[in-house]
Amino acid sequence: MSTVLDIASNGPIRIWTINLPDVGNAITGKDFITEFETAVDDANADTSVCVVILTGTGKIFSAGGNVKEMANRDGMFGLDALDQRHAYIDGIQRVPRALTRLEVPLIGAINGPAIGAGCDLAMMCDIRVASERAWFAESFVQLGLIPGDGGTWFLQRTVGYERAAEMTFTGDRVDAATALQWGMVSHVVPHDELLTEAHALAERISKNPAHALRMAKRLLQESRTGSLESTLGLAAAMQPLAHRDPEHQHRIAKWKTR
Repeated sequence: MSTVLDIASNGPIRIWTINLPDVGNAITGKDFITEFETAVDDANADTSVCVVILTGTGKIFSAGGNVKEMANRDGMFGLDALDQRHAYIDGIQRVPRALTRLEVPLIGAINGPAIGAGCDLAMMCDIRVASERAWFAESFVQLGLIPGDGGTWFLQRTVGYERAAEMTFTGDRVDAATALQWGMVSHVVPHDELLTEAHALAERISKNPAHALRMAKRLLQESRTGSLESTLGLAAAMQPLAHRDPEHQHRIAKWKTR
């Protein structure tokens, strides 16, 4: 039974809700890691799934790392430096690796503060819809730390180097309105309308053929880091598969009758 993620389905839409309100939905413990990996693998294996929504229970999207565990030197925080290095690789760094291999679009419904690793988790989503109560902070340096979960990779690809540098070097909060201005989020909505807006966006996405969505996402990911030639090569390999998908033929036939 899940102890971290509540998972629900609405047709081709899957909803993941982080359910650790007692610790501010902190990214903590082995269960958090393994349940995210399992959720990704299950969504990838179920070809009826077109889109996933990720949100948090309660007032906080995610408080990031468990500061109480850090203060008490519990778990990985009590290890020596070499063992702690491996604990990062074998622990929290599995989350960005898992979410990066998620084949379907991932919408972050940011219901409240996204702090430290919680901010990074939000940046791992393909699209973000934010409550007016949301705010973001890349706050590691305020605790004398650095983003250990890939945040420096994701954040600057979302807001650009200079704004990512400002957030990383100051740790300051970015409110929802500023996040919208900076392109961190696509929409800011009244808090009570957050999930309605996220579902409406998910429904618009899920109206499109599942296989085309998965290939389009893969191509977007390649385009972020690959060369133009590698992106063109991947597109040339994928497009014939799309042409032969029966859903493409159905859509073409339907379009011709408009």
